[in-house]
Amino acid sequence: MQGYNVIAVFNCTADKLLMCRRRKNPYKGLSNLVGGKIETGEDGINAAYRELEEETSITKKDTTLFHLMDFTYYIDDCYVEVYVGKLNKQIAVKGDENDLYWSGTDCDFFDMTKYAGEGNIGHIIQHIKYSKKSLFEET
Repeated sequence: MQGYNVIAVFNCTADKLLMCRRRKNPYKGLSNLVGGKIETGEDGINAAYRELEEETSITKKDTTLFHLMDFTYYIDDCYVEVYVGKLNKQIAVKGDENDLYWSGTDCDFFDMTKYAGEGNIGHIIQHIKYSKKSLFEET
């Protein structure tokens, strides 16, 4: 079964979400969370940090990722691990694969004319909102 990940990264104040506008199919032109493929023999969290740095230049020193949930697609023989994090400092993000931008958090992430994933982004963001205090609480 092939593994993938998606990563929801918030800015330091957790009021902006990092999104990418896809340059290729599937979902060309739609907004998505960053992420990618989990390589054979690679564990999920390390794959998430690798993909995050490759696609955005955000490193493990810039954020702590939490494993939020998984989606398993048995017919497609794949699964998606979902991670969430908040930047611990302001940094400039940059990437070559897709166009990156900071989105507000009050968008309708269930709008499939704007967002990839058949409503999954909306589902993910709703769960983050429910858990936001415990996820981003200062220690």
